[in-house]
Amino acid sequence: MAFVRTALGRIGRFVFIGFVIVFFALPVLWLVSAPFDRAPALRLSVPEFTLDNFDVLLDNPFAMQSLGNSLIISLSTMAIVLVLASLASYALSRVRVPGRDMLLYSLLLLSSIVTGTAAMVPTFVLITELNLIDTQLAVVLVMAGGLLPAAIFILKDFMDNTPRSYEESARVYGASSLQILRHVVVPIARPGLATIAVWSVVQVWGNFLVPFILLRTPDKLPAAVVMFTFYTEGGQPNLALISAFSLLFSVPVVLLYLFVNRRYGFRFYGGIKS
Repeated sequence: MAFVRTALGRIGRFVFIGFVIVFFALPVLWLVSAPFDRAPALRLSVPEFTLDNFDVLLDNPFAMQSLGNSLIISLSTMAIVLVLASLASYALSRVRVPGRDMLLYSLLLLSSIVTGTAAMVPTFVLITELNLIDTQLAVVLVMAGGLLPAAIFILKDFMDNTPRSYEESARVYGASSLQILRHVVVPIARPGLATIAVWSVVQVWGNFLVPFILLRTPDKLPAAVVMFTFYTEGGQPNLALISAFSLLFSVPVVLLYLFVNRRYGFRFYGGIKS
């Protein structure tokens, strides 16, 4: 009986793992095959090969421009998050401030609880008062502000792992704090910075709500919002356009992940050391 229970348990685990693999693999297979299908549908089938769907994509006046807008917003947000998170995490790592750990936990907790949806009304009012409505700068600032707490929390551990003897040697030769951060700490913490860079781009790249609320002009909309407009004249989803656009929409993030993972690798430490 024990052997039978063990065998049934193993079979059950394999069946469950197989189900999970299929569950996550089917959307990816559809994403890869549907753009090249002459008649894409909401099912997985052997495609009748064609490139006409990409002609439909190029004929759309906003599709390719929206990808450029997404790149501008994502890379700008990433740059702000990397610079400010590096400075803040380095300061919190090296300066003993009373209640420092509680401050970090509070920032992380509040950034998780007060999500973009819950904060959009005061955010919209603030952006309106600053006369930044319908500007990509508004989207960049709002997204960067939302990502900073978690970025600081993660980067602090990388800063803590930097040997202080390196910094002391640099100070002997007259290096300032910013010079030490730039030439000593940042090269050592490069895997952490790479992780934050990819994470920031992914968070901004697929965000729909913030640009949808803050932007009005179609020429300024990112890809995640423009995709919402891909319908036929009859009000049905234009699957030829959606499938081709979805493939192009996924490529930049995948390439960024592969490049950074190959060069630096990803290492999450998480938490705060005492």
